[in-house]
Amino acid sequence: MNVRQLKNNPADALRLAREDVVVVMNRDTPDAVLMHLDEKKLLDMPGVRLALATALFREGDLSLGRAAKVAHLALIDFVQHVSRLGIPVVKGTAENVTQDEVAIGAWLDA
Repeated sequence: MNVRQLKNNPADALRLAREDVVVVMNRDTPDAVLMHLDEKKLLDMPGVRLALATALFREGDLSLGRAAKVAHLALIDFVQHVSRLGIPVVKGTAENVTQDEVAIGAWLDA
């Protein structure tokens, strides 16, 4: 499959990936590989779901709640997991925190 085909119809690529590994070609060079995770039972292997969810959360590709669901963990357990790894659960600056404090205080006073 080439990049144009992937762009025009990603559903075809996903369907094909259920059957076998799909190599995406960029011009005449292999650029990516698509593999359906459940076909090889990769997600059921020990630690794979947690590692995938952790990496996607760390990179900002999944929210905290969504990552916990991917990992099949309760939110608090996932928070503790990423905290042990030194991955910040809340991202932002001190200014953001101050603004949030002011907004919450105003909301509570209303």
